[in-house]
Amino acid sequence: MAPTSRKRRPQKAAPSPAPRPRPGAATRPRAKAPRPADSSTTATRVLNWLLRRWPARHREKALDYLVLTRMDRPIGALLLLWPTWWALWLAAGDFPSWKLLAIFTLGVFAMRAAGCAINDYADRHLDPQVARTAGRPIAAGRVTPREALLVAGALLAVAFVLVLFTNRLTIELSFVGAALAALYPFTKRYTYMPQVVLGAAFGWAIPMAFAATTGTVSPVGWLLFIGNILWSVIYDTEYAMVDREDDLKAGAKSTAILFGDADVPILGVLMGTFLLAMLFVGQRAALGWPFWLCLLAVAGLFAWQLWLIRDRQRDACLAAFRHNNWVGLALWIGIVLALAM
Repeated sequence: MAPTSRKRRPQKAAPSPAPRPRPGAATRPRAKAPRPADSSTTATRVLNWLLRRWPARHREKALDYLVLTRMDRPIGALLLLWPTWWALWLAAGDFPSWKLLAIFTLGVFAMRAAGCAINDYADRHLDPQVARTAGRPIAAGRVTPREALLVAGALLAVAFVLVLFTNRLTIELSFVGAALAALYPFTKRYTYMPQVVLGAAFGWAIPMAFAATTGTVSPVGWLLFIGNILWSVIYDTEYAMVDREDDLKAGAKSTAILFGDADVPILGVLMGTFLLAMLFVGQRAALGWPFWLCLLAVAGLFAWQLWLIRDRQRDACLAAFRHNNWVGLALWIGIVLALAM
């Protein structure tokens, strides 16, 4: 009997070679660039919620612009807002006009955002070398330097339009403020005290607020301005202590590097000097007991900051920096209550 013939299995066709990728085309999914290490989780969630209905390609770019202007870290805007409000209330001697309150509050956010965009442009070669800033949009390649300059220019234009609704002296002073905001990011290459320039830039809203309210800048206004420079050096030195090791390697300069091992005692002296300056402000403005009570609370807040940074741990220094929001709020409450009474 003839053997049964086996059915031959059809041979599988050889797989066709995978198409070659076009020149410049991505061959794998693009990983998301890291976000800045000091972003606020709450603020980032809010920004994502606000942009949730945007198309994906526009949503990512909009979020990059918001991170560029530090909208994911509102603490910086608050540290600029509190001195501005101190000045508005002291200049008015009571609740300021709603018009000036709106102009200066919106101006604070516009100027701070513009300054951050300029800062990241200036630090575009430095930020990738620092762990905390390596995820910033320019450093991570999500925003180009040209885009950052365009964003900064648009925000400066918005701030200038707001100033046009005030008086001549305030408009003239605004040019000095814009120059200080543009100068600060470049000072860390040439001086160990960029925090002083930051204090002048952040505090320039103080003489502007007095000029807009009274048409002149009183001695109280200038004293408050000097006090704000001291406060800015305090909190920005705490901030710079977070990056000290990276800054030394990258060649950047700061008061944290200048002060060295004496940083904590020097900060203690600066805190005492700031309290003395605010004491003089309270005396010249004839503020009542609520201000003095809040100033005492600020002394306690500073003592807590010194305790936090005693070992110079990065997270503790960052926490101490953020803690200054309560310092600004306490002083504003003291001024408001003292004037109201």
